Amino acid sequence: QVQLVESGGGLVQAEGSLRLSCAASGSIFSINDMVWYRQAPGKQRELVAVITSGGNTNYADSVKGRFTISRDNAKDTVYLQMNSLKAEDTAVYYCNAAVKRTFCLSSVVYWGQGTQVTVSS
Repeated sequence: QVQLVESGGGLVQAEGSLRLSCAASGSIFSINDMVWYRQAPGKQRELVAVITSGGNTNYADSVKGRFTISRDNAKDTVYLQMNSLKAEDTAVYYCNAAVKRTFCLSSVVYWGQGTQVTVSS
Protein backbone atom coordinates (compact mmCIF):
# COMPACT_ATOMS: atom_id res chain seq x y z
CA GLN A 1 0.00 0.00 0.00
CA VAL A 2 0.99 3.63 -0.48
CA GLN A 3 0.71 6.15 2.30
CA LEU A 4 0.94 9.92 2.19
CA VAL A 5 1.90 11.53 5.48
CA GLU A 6 1.62 15.27 5.91
CA SER A 7 3.34 17.49 8.40
CA GLY A 8 4.07 21.13 9.06
CA GLY A 9 0.63 22.49 9.84
CA GLY A 10 -0.07 24.62 12.84
CA LEU A 11 -0.99 28.03 14.10
CA VAL A 12 0.71 31.05 12.60
CA GLN A 13 0.15 34.77 12.69
CA ALA A 14 -0.93 36.66 9.61
CA GLU A 15 2.01 37.58 7.37
CA GLY A 16 3.88 34.59 8.72
CA SER A 17 5.09 31.50 6.92
CA LEU A 18 4.73 27.75 7.10
CA ARG A 19 6.14 24.90 5.12
CA LEU A 20 3.99 21.83 4.65
CA SER A 21 5.42 18.52 3.58
CA CYS A 22 3.84 15.34 2.33
CA ALA A 23 5.93 12.20 2.08
CA ALA A 24 4.81 9.19 0.10
CA SER A 25 5.93 5.74 1.12
CA GLY A 26 5.22 2.18 0.14
CA SER A 27 5.58 0.16 -3.04
CA ILE A 28 6.16 3.10 -5.34
CA PHE A 29 7.44 2.83 -8.86
CA SER A 30 6.96 6.46 -9.81
CA ILE A 31 4.89 9.50 -8.94
CA ASN A 32 3.31 11.72 -11.52
CA ASP A 33 1.44 14.87 -10.52
CA MET A 34 1.48 15.95 -6.89
CA VAL A 35 -1.18 18.34 -5.70
CA TRP A 36 -2.11 20.39 -2.67
CA TYR A 37 -5.75 21.04 -1.86
CA ARG A 38 -7.37 22.82 1.02
CA GLN A 39 -10.80 22.87 2.57
CA ALA A 40 -12.01 25.70 4.75
CA PRO A 41 -15.02 25.40 7.04
CA GLY A 42 -18.25 25.55 5.08
CA LYS A 43 -16.50 25.40 1.72
CA GLN A 44 -15.70 22.74 -0.81
CA ARG A 45 -12.22 21.42 -1.28
CA GLU A 46 -10.14 23.80 -3.36
CA LEU A 47 -7.17 23.14 -5.59
CA VAL A 48 -4.18 25.11 -4.33
CA ALA A 49 -1.15 24.05 -6.33
CA VAL A 50 0.03 21.35 -8.71
CA ILE A 51 3.47 20.13 -9.65
CA THR A 52 4.09 17.66 -12.43
CA SER A 53 6.72 14.97 -12.53
CA GLY A 54 8.79 17.31 -14.68
CA GLY A 55 8.57 20.15 -12.20
CA ASN A 56 6.01 22.33 -13.94
CA THR A 57 3.77 24.16 -11.49
CA ASN A 58 0.38 25.79 -11.41
CA TYR A 59 -1.37 27.74 -8.66
CA ALA A 60 -4.75 29.00 -7.68
CA ASP A 61 -5.04 32.74 -8.21
CA SER A 62 -5.65 33.22 -4.50
CA VAL A 63 -2.20 31.92 -3.58
CA LYS A 64 -0.09 32.76 -6.61
CA GLY A 65 2.93 34.78 -5.62
CA ARG A 66 2.69 33.70 -1.99
CA PHE A 67 2.83 29.90 -2.10
CA THR A 68 5.42 27.71 -3.77
CA ILE A 69 5.01 24.02 -4.48
CA SER A 70 8.10 21.88 -4.91
CA ARG A 71 9.08 18.25 -4.82
CA ASP A 72 12.03 16.09 -3.94
CA ASN A 73 11.78 13.00 -6.09
CA ALA A 74 14.53 11.23 -4.19
CA LYS A 75 12.39 11.48 -1.06
CA ASP A 76 9.00 11.06 -2.78
CA THR A 77 7.97 14.23 -1.03
CA VAL A 78 6.04 17.33 -2.05
CA TYR A 79 6.27 20.63 -0.20
CA LEU A 80 4.15 23.71 0.02
CA GLN A 81 5.96 26.83 1.16
CA MET A 82 3.38 29.32 2.33
CA ASN A 83 4.44 32.92 2.80
CA SER A 84 2.52 36.09 3.58
CA LEU A 85 -0.25 34.03 5.10
CA LYS A 86 -3.70 35.51 5.49
CA ALA A 87 -6.57 34.57 7.74
CA GLU A 88 -8.35 33.42 4.60
CA ASP A 89 -5.73 30.70 4.17
CA THR A 90 -7.04 28.92 7.25
CA ALA A 91 -8.06 25.44 6.17
CA VAL A 92 -7.23 21.79 6.32
CA TYR A 93 -4.58 21.18 3.70
CA TYR A 94 -4.46 17.86 1.86
CA CYS A 95 -1.82 16.45 -0.40
CA ASN A 96 -2.60 14.22 -3.31
CA ALA A 97 -0.37 12.18 -5.57
CA ALA A 98 -0.85 10.03 -8.64
CA VAL A 99 1.30 7.00 -7.92
CA LYS A 100 2.33 4.03 -9.98
CA ARG A 101 2.91 1.12 -7.65
CA THR A 102 5.59 -1.42 -8.32
CA PHE A 103 4.48 -3.99 -10.91
CA CYS A 104 1.39 -1.96 -11.76
CA LEU A 105 0.75 -0.12 -15.01
CA SER A 106 -1.79 2.51 -14.01
CA SER A 107 -1.55 5.44 -11.66
CA VAL A 108 -3.78 5.61 -8.61
CA VAL A 109 -4.54 8.81 -6.76
CA TYR A 110 -3.75 8.77 -3.05
CA TRP A 111 -4.67 11.34 -0.45
CA GLY A 112 -3.00 12.41 2.72
CA GLN A 113 -4.91 12.70 5.96
CA GLY A 114 -4.87 16.48 6.00
CA THR A 115 -3.11 18.94 8.25
CA GLN A 116 -4.69 21.96 9.87
CA VAL A 117 -3.34 25.41 9.08
CA THR A 118 -4.73 28.22 11.17
CA VAL A 119 -3.76 31.82 10.48
CA SER A 120 -4.58 34.30 13.19
CA SER A 121 -5.19 37.96 12.45
